[in-house]
Amino acid sequence: MTRADIVAVILAVALLPVLYLHFWSGGGFAEQVRIQEGNQPPHYYSLARDQRIRVHGPLGDSVLEILHGRVRFVSSPCRNKICVHSGWLSRAGESTACLPNRVSVQIIGQDPRFDAINS
Repeated sequence: MTRADIVAVILAVALLPVLYLHFWSGGGFAEQVRIQEGNQPPHYYSLARDQRIRVHGPLGDSVLEILHGRVRFVSSPCRNKICVHSGWLSRAGESTACLPNRVSVQIIGQDPRFDAINS
């Protein structure tokens, strides 16, 4: 190996973290959350304001929490609580739903993490 080869390998290894953060670090800046209740028009809430939201569904009330630019299901009347276990959503394009209660949540913002997968 020559000195030029060693320099090229060192530069490539040094650039890997930068390239990873730039291309594969996830979604963009989240601005608001879209909450859909069954067939009703969606409601939009700012992620900048911390609050709890009670959403009425056919099984009962689902409670959502917006805190520090993130949103999550706190409680829901569904049986398996998959929506609650999905945890915090914070990146543009992320979504979760309580299908039995017909409530869905999606983060809206710049440069979504996914494109047509969950639209």
